[in-house]
Parts: sequence; C-alpha cells; structure tokens
Amino acid sequence: MAPSPRLDDRAPVFAISVAAELSGMHPQTLRQYDRLGLVVPQRTRGRGRRYSARDVMRLREIQALSQDQGVNLAGIKRILELQDEVQTLQDQLQRVRETLESMSPAQRRVFTADRDGEISALRRGERPRRSSGSGALVVWRPGHRR
Repeated sequence: MAPSPRLDDRAPVFAISVAAELSGMHPQTLRQYDRLGLVVPQRTRGRGRRYSARDVMRLREIQALSQDQGVNLAGIKRILELQDEVQTLQDQLQRVRETLESMSPAQRRVFTADRDGEISALRRGERPRRSSGSGALVVWRPGHRR
C-alpha cells in the first residue's frame, strides 16, 4: 500500500466563510483580525482572502486566549509574535544541529556561525572571515568552565 501524500497545512484553501465556520467565528471577526495583523491570510487575484489550516488553528488559539484566558488583542498579538520567534529559533537550531551532525569529527571541533545561523567549519588555526556586521567572536569549548 502506497503512503498517502501529506497535506500542506500552509496551503491557502479555505474561503473566509469556511475559515469562519471552522474557527467558530463570524467572518467580520476574521476581517478585523486581518486588519490587526493577528492572522493574515493569503489573497487571490481578486483580493479574496484564503486561509490555510494553520491559519484556522491560529484563529482557534486566538479565540481561546481571548475567551478562556481573558487576554486582550494587543496581548494576543504579542504572544503570537513570541511564539513565531521561538519557532524560528527552533528551526534555526535544528538546521545547526543537522549541519554539525553531517560534519566529520575533525570539522566539528571548530566552527563559526553567522547571524543567520549559517555554519562554516574551520581548520585548526584558521580564522573566520569577518562580516560587515559585528566583530564579536564567541569560542565554545565543551566541558570547559570559567
């Protein structure tokens, strides 16, 4: 039996009426959240809103924070921003881990990471290339304490 294809939860497939029904909200509420930047759906060529399954999950989360926890919309927006930032950092950390795992043991000893999380292995004695940004250099030594 062939594995079923995985559905993309970011695909913009739901019209506003369907997204409103799935989230238990009125379409006007979804329009307001779009204006506030809480959930920004993708747009069709005719400027109609299209929501993804991820958008619908976020709408449900907003509703729970508002109704169950009593958080105002400004607080909800900040919570969502922080959740997005944490997810971005977790994704970046996973890429760093994958890069490190793909390196030979000799390469793992010395490496640099730029602001975007790009990893570059260095040979012993080699200095990292300086970018136009910060001149800070951090040296990490496993098991070494100050």
